[in-house]
Amino acid sequence: MKRILLKNQPPFLKVLGLFLLLFPLLLSDPKPVWSRQAQIADSIVTNNQEYLLVYFITKGCFTPEMNKAIQNGIPTTFTFLIELYQPRSFWPNKRIASLKLHHTIKYDSLREEYSVLLSERGNQTFTVKEFSKAQEMMADVSNIQLILLKNLERNNQYQLRIKAELNKVRLPLYLHYLLFFVSLWDFETDWYVVDFIY
Repeated sequence: MKRILLKNQPPFLKVLGLFLLLFPLLLSDPKPVWSRQAQIADSIVTNNQEYLLVYFITKGCFTPEMNKAIQNGIPTTFTFLIELYQPRSFWPNKRIASLKLHHTIKYDSLREEYSVLLSERGNQTFTVKEFSKAQEMMADVSNIQLILLKNLERNNQYQLRIKAELNKVRLPLYLHYLLFFVSLWDFETDWYVVDFIY
């Protein structure tokens, strides 16, 4: 059996072979893995006596690279955008409420604990030892008072839109050279839409 060696091939065959190997990469989805996997899920729209309440979680929002960076003490912030619209037939939908929430996680390697800051809780910081519990707190948004019920009309249709974004990590200048991968952390989920009648 005769062995085919690449170095004995004409240059155009080498280029063709390389092209055939790399061509599937050109056709692949250029979106980062985080943006393809992260999604808003399990949303609930309900109310108490005074407010319209919103609950949801973000699934698939932690990548192995992100976990490693958090374990190395790099703070990571998720921003959640929540908007309420009143659909209109001949005009653009009217936005009647919007909120921007921030969840920030930071690991303290000396104490071996995670601090999670939740803006919707008055920027209160919660401290936990387990990384899984900290991840759960980062991804879970619950009991958000979006709008007073008196500002909604009964039997009208409304549209709730939710999006999660991973904020770009800010590092001192000299660390950007060592941790260049962090600059790729600027992603967002698709808008998650819930139509409902109040």
